[in-house]
Amino acid sequence: LVCSLYRKQEAPNSFKDGLQTLEKKFGKDKIEKLLLDFTEEFPPVAVYQNTISHKDYLAASTNGISNKVTTLEEFMLLKLANENPAFGPFLILFNDKKLAENPIYDAVWAEMQNFFKAQPLFGPNYTDLISMLREPVIASPYSLKGQLDYIRQKWAAFLGEWLLRLLAGMDIISEEEKPGWSGTFSGPPPMEVYNYDSLMTEYERFSPDREWMPRVILIAKTVLVWLDQLTKKYKTEITGLDQIPDQELDLLAQQGFTGLWLIGLWERSWASKRIKQINGNPEAAASAYSLHDYEIADNLGGWDGLENLRRRLWYRGIRLASDMVPNHTGMDAKWVVGKPQLFVQRSDCPFPTYTFNGENLSLDSRVSVYLEDHYYSKNDCAVVFKRVDNYTGETRYIYHGNDGTGMPWNDTAQIDFLNPDAREEVIQEILHVARNFPIIRFDAAMVLAKKHIRRLWYPEPGQGGDIASRSESAINREEFEKRIPTEFWREVVDRVAKEVPDTLLLAEAFWMMEGYFVRTLGMHRVYNSAFMNMLKREENSKYRATVKNTMEFDSQVLKRFVNFMNNPDEETAVAQFGKGDKYFGVCTLMVTMPGLPMFGHGQIQGFQEKYGMEFTKAYWDEVDDIDLIERHKQVIFPLMKKRYLFSEIENFCFYDVWNNGSVNENIYAYSNRFGTESAVVFYNNVYDQASGWIKESCPSMINHKSITRCIADAIGLENKENGYCIFQEQKSGLWYIRSNKDLFEKGMFVHLNGFE
Repeated sequence: LVCSLYRKQEAPNSFKDGLQTLEKKFGKDKIEKLLLDFTEEFPPVAVYQNTISHKDYLAASTNGISNKVTTLEEFMLLKLANENPAFGPFLILFNDKKLAENPIYDAVWAEMQNFFKAQPLFGPNYTDLISMLREPVIASPYSLKGQLDYIRQKWAAFLGEWLLRLLAGMDIISEEEKPGWSGTFSGPPPMEVYNYDSLMTEYERFSPDREWMPRVILIAKTVLVWLDQLTKKYKTEITGLDQIPDQELDLLAQQGFTGLWLIGLWERSWASKRIKQINGNPEAAASAYSLHDYEIADNLGGWDGLENLRRRLWYRGIRLASDMVPNHTGMDAKWVVGKPQLFVQRSDCPFPTYTFNGENLSLDSRVSVYLEDHYYSKNDCAVVFKRVDNYTGETRYIYHGNDGTGMPWNDTAQIDFLNPDAREEVIQEILHVARNFPIIRFDAAMVLAKKHIRRLWYPEPGQGGDIASRSESAINREEFEKRIPTEFWREVVDRVAKEVPDTLLLAEAFWMMEGYFVRTLGMHRVYNSAFMNMLKREENSKYRATVKNTMEFDSQVLKRFVNFMNNPDEETAVAQFGKGDKYFGVCTLMVTMPGLPMFGHGQIQGFQEKYGMEFTKAYWDEVDDIDLIERHKQVIFPLMKKRYLFSEIENFCFYDVWNNGSVNENIYAYSNRFGTESAVVFYNNVYDQASGWIKESCPSMINHKSITRCIADAIGLENKENGYCIFQEQKSGLWYIRSNKDLFEKGMFVHLNGFE
């Protein structure tokens, strides 16, 4: 559209002249070969339908315009599309990787940019055509909706009647972004800058780390999907943990991983599987978070299979991590059958519209369990299911698990944490898991903080509403405190430390509770969802403020974050960050900042499919992105193997980058030391180039003392007149030398390209 308007209003022969310029510079034959390659890779409709050959198409015209000229215009748009980070999830449709194998591809693009700089200017800002087409990308690199919004705001008068089509496109995107009926929709609220005002009055009880804990680098694997992928990779059936090839474990160790989180090890709920089958997925397993019991699933080889894998991983320096789901069980779990008193429940149905006429979802003859009928028709999302004792006829209505942000988790049963017997039963299961796994990830841990137990299940009178019908169970503050006098998680941490020490406890927690979970409740690590969300959206001032606020409050909190670019509940890393410089920049931050780095399943290979918790296999036929893997080998894995240099907080310094009297909020700059080794990291998380100086670090609270350091002191230099610092830039491998005196007096200068 913009190109068409440009031709009509400013330069009718611009692309024709551009083609002639290219032919003159590179030769007609080479340009025709490039255009031929283009039509073969991205054939026009007539060529695709075999009604005309590639050569004949290029030799012809359409509506009086040479098809060569049209193809050149499409070439330009293709190149711009491949540069646009927001197109990352759709790149499979128009990837120019194969076309770029043409030897003059890059040179032609460079010449086209030079050509249009000399052509008439265009658009609201009077820029050359290519610069104009890049404006929306610069304004909102990772949001197509944001780019369209920029066009709507800045180019409205320019677009005229075409604006209506643009608005229609924005409406379609908005509709797609609305959450639909999912049955398990949940997630954190919009990200805010972390602040710690609420912790000023809380006590401090960090759990001490064992020597190995800060150096853990974790990778997640959805176990059933992984085994199916390994079956295809090694061309032999692999269904058990003991069958995972040593070569695969060697690969993880060579890459630098020291922790393997296997999702879906435990015996799952049959009811969960059956619900998914009834709803149209005959291949589905139960959700990995709807559990029958904490026994290793027989189809994975049971405890013997686990022990085999654990031994082989330990030999390679890798520890196993497992989920523990403390909030709920499957709706047909062992406890639902044998200990129903442990769950949040009532004896009557909370709403008269609820009916339970579907099939019995229990395989145990002692009880029947029924999902509310409107789940199947997707007309309602009941908060309870029905449990019937087949011997006595007693009927209980047990609440589904629920975090209050979306819909109830319809294949689960909510444990009652105001019941001391229930709390002790859960703690015993946690200790059981800890005896078998040195790393435990607690699913949805935040919902078991006292204030959220209260909010969700036992609200104060007049303050209900998060979960339908629970206002009927409102109790006053005194009664609530009597029934749960201490935080459940504080008790868990203390019991594990006493009975199963050397266990790393990792909490999935949101809702601005990150600092509370590690500083007061004593978890070793806590999810830091701000890392993924703010860096993805390039909310750099917000994330830098989060880091600085955390360090000013207590740097030990920063060390205890879990940083990730995706997790099993989110879109894949490549869908959120692409495969280019931005991905590797953020990944570098992840592996070089204090805090546990966590990689997603398929992240290194560039897989785009998001694996559901019920998946038994990958449904997309994806192959490893060799270029992406190679770049990990060059850029990321060497840093992972130096995790000891980056993991501690005592020598970590975070800097403002100054330029002309102001701070560039888009550049992340920090340093760290271990022994005689020092490192300085810079990353520019925007599309634009940037430069500036670092000298004094931001304040950091270490051992209750606020500390700042100059960059030269932070990396261990001495302020000598004849002293020099020699350092190697890791990306290029080049060596540099700087005067110690200059580093002390002036600081360090950096210039960075976009996403460098």
